[in-house]
Amino acid sequence: MHHETKHSTWALLALAISAFAIGTTEFISVGLLPLIANDLHISVSSAGLTVTIYALGVMFGAPILTSLTSAISRKTLLLAIMLVFIAGNTLASLSTGITVLLIARVISALAHGLFMSIGSTIAADLVPEGRRASAIATMFSGLTIATVTGVPIGTFVGQNLGWRAAFILIAAVGILALIANLLLVPSTLQRGTRTPFRDQVRLVTRGRLMLAFIITAVGYGGTFVVFTYLSPLLHDISGYSDQTIAIILLLYGVAIAIGNMIGGKAANRKPLKSLLVMFIVQTIILGILYFTVPFKWAALVTIMGMGLLAFMNVPGLQVVVVTLAEKFAPQAKDVASAFNIAAFNGGIAIGAYLGGVVNDSIGLIHTTWVGALMVLIAAILTIWAQYLEQKVTTNSDRLEPTPVKV
Repeated sequence: MHHETKHSTWALLALAISAFAIGTTEFISVGLLPLIANDLHISVSSAGLTVTIYALGVMFGAPILTSLTSAISRKTLLLAIMLVFIAGNTLASLSTGITVLLIARVISALAHGLFMSIGSTIAADLVPEGRRASAIATMFSGLTIATVTGVPIGTFVGQNLGWRAAFILIAAVGILALIANLLLVPSTLQRGTRTPFRDQVRLVTRGRLMLAFIITAVGYGGTFVVFTYLSPLLHDISGYSDQTIAIILLLYGVAIAIGNMIGGKAANRKPLKSLLVMFIVQTIILGILYFTVPFKWAALVTIMGMGLLAFMNVPGLQVVVVTLAEKFAPQAKDVASAFNIAAFNGGIAIGAYLGGVVNDSIGLIHTTWVGALMVLIAAILTIWAQYLEQKVTTNSDRLEPTPVKV
């Protein structure tokens, strides 16, 4: 047994390294945005498309590719994902114009979507039943560490050696992850289950699940209206230097990690109630940010607050979806989780795109209250979800013998 456990620990490390590479490339654009815009002679909003297009790639890639590749051995698939990932980031480092860069971003995004879908399943598969949640948490720690260290380091490298160097660095980490997966992940993992994709979609587009996906998109995505344009905001309006911005991104990453841990604890008990509180607080913080951005210290404090809440809702949103899926669509639990990854990225795409539109029309500073408005919609929808949940519980108390159609 001890031997087994040691093996699974190493395999989880390989997954965490992969998640680190993938997490770094997802948000690296945020740090590199002004550099890409300057170098390619395009507007910051056009450079912002590197975030929007990437998120769209993950959004469409996750559910579709998960379904198409369910018959392939998990280890083979994992290695293929890392090869695609390395190719995408290498192409990004070689691109001389926005078009090739966006194509490169889509290629990396397809790897990302598929990895996020199957990574959790592989992690859960590596350990005994009782340790599943912590195995998945170990894999996701790679993403958290990426937000804390990968993005600021990548930004720092980009500022000093050019933005292309940041993508070369990410591709190098991808190669390291590929070797780790090759050597450390066992080839005896279960294959995916095949439920016809049509049936799966039918299962996960049920009313209350659909509502949960929409809450995920607007609640998580609201922050991205601002976060996508954080570097230009801090530079142009708060007046911070580039070097300081790399440090602020580091602090922001730490705030995200702390928020994520708090969110995980909060989601265990009453997920919808805790989500509602988070959305309301986030709405207020983004509203306050409108007034504090011009003042260095005030801006910094508010942005740390925004970072603290940015990912705090992630565990809760996942729990809500998985719980609903277990109730209404147990055969399509994996797909429900892939759809929720799609919803997170749909939110990023909407947020980043809205941020660009706001920047081009009324100015960067207004991304703050537009983001607040988006999170507020999530809060209202959460109240609706709570109402539906209560309605179901009161009904089932009255009508014990007959099953309730939801």
